[in-house]
Amino acid sequence: MESYADLVAAEDLLLFVNAAITSTGQREFRSRAEEQRMSLDFLHAYVLGNYRELYAATLALDINHHNAARIVRGLLETASEATPAQRSAEGPLIARRLALLPPQRVYRLFRELRRAGVNNRRTRAITRDWLAARPDPALDAVKYRSGVKAAARHAHLRLDGELGDFLFEPHTRRAGFTTPLFDAWRRAHYSHSALYELPYTVAEGFAAAHGIDRAAFLERIAPRLTRLERLRLRESARDHRVDGVAGDLAALPLTRLASYVLALPLDDRARRREELTAALRAAARRTAGPRAGSWGRVAAVLDDSFSTLGSGQKRRRPLAVALGCHFLLEALAGEWIPLWLSGRTDALLAYPYGPTPLGARVLDALEHRPDRLVIVSDGFDNAPPGLAGEVLRVWRARLDAEGRTSVVHLNPVYEAEDFDVRRLAREVPTVGVRDAEDLPALVELAQFTQGRTQAADLWAHVDARVRGFLREER
Repeated sequence: MESYADLVAAEDLLLFVNAAITSTGQREFRSRAEEQRMSLDFLHAYVLGNYRELYAATLALDINHHNAARIVRGLLETASEATPAQRSAEGPLIARRLALLPPQRVYRLFRELRRAGVNNRRTRAITRDWLAARPDPALDAVKYRSGVKAAARHAHLRLDGELGDFLFEPHTRRAGFTTPLFDAWRRAHYSHSALYELPYTVAEGFAAAHGIDRAAFLERIAPRLTRLERLRLRESARDHRVDGVAGDLAALPLTRLASYVLALPLDDRARRREELTAALRAAARRTAGPRAGSWGRVAAVLDDSFSTLGSGQKRRRPLAVALGCHFLLEALAGEWIPLWLSGRTDALLAYPYGPTPLGARVLDALEHRPDRLVIVSDGFDNAPPGLAGEVLRVWRARLDAEGRTSVVHLNPVYEAEDFDVRRLAREVPTVGVRDAEDLPALVELAQFTQGRTQAADLWAHVDARVRGFLREER
């Protein structure tokens, strides 16, 4: 028999996980950035103060980078409040999550810890170990110079030799540097050719200082671009008629690729239909892996209403998630039935427009008697209001009480006022989603959000995710 405290803890954990997946503290279509940050701050403080072990364990779940860094900071700021057993469990989780975060975000976290005066032995050890594990210290020193300097000072590290000289006294070394990147950085101050030996983000500053033509710069720096830099610069290179920047779109993460597609004008999407569709399908098949074609008859209700425009900070993000889910579900399904709210049948030409008639589209989907129904929407059912929830309630209570059709609602938007993502019906599990790639794991997590599953099963699920997360490091 589970206690009331266990049930409350399970509900609180799921509430926090939904927020940690979807919210980044930025403006959403219906809420200001201040509201998002205040709501998120409260949840972090509440869960850390009441469920420290679970707070740390969420580092192993599919939360976004913003909240992963927030959790690490919270654990390190309150290190004195943790028991030896808690610190022992938190250390590997923090180390593993930091290894997965983009380096610029980790350096930002270290600067925040320094400004907050968090300089306990544990923080210094974590900083030291993370820096020691970096695959190319010279590249970090050039690309994230201020971040490396701040981290080294904060952790009281002695950096001898060329690395220390480059970071703290780069212009006093008369003999130059033997490390190629360091020497290229030194020469780039007066030599145009040297800047093309540097990473793009560093070389761009030198190019601007030297007044180098943009087209000429892009053409010569192209071999040094990373995969994501190629994506960001693809259209700029096209405008300047520069070849060699394009790269392989299919190799990009699915949601990032969907965002790129949606940023293109409709005419460009139509003209490049074959290329873009092939890339999205290849990324989806890679994400689906061995599960491809195993989900049976799948229907999806996909939101492309006006609210999927998102905000200035998260432009078209909800629509990009829906587009990514479209192609991933197509790969997972044996039989695929996509239903966009607008009624359009061409996913590649999706754009934010119109109201949110979820109820009508859910009815259309259920008529197909699918094995799975997946709804990707912010949940603001407004044409007419509340119809989707009523349809789903009646369906589950009277027409499919045996649960032959599995229904799950994935919501890409955090509702700051309610400290949760908006739900359609009590009978339907709802979970937050940040990236379409996480869809299979989130569908599994959704079973715990209805209150029908024992809290012990949720703890077992979290423990299994933690073990798998730490095992990946080996």
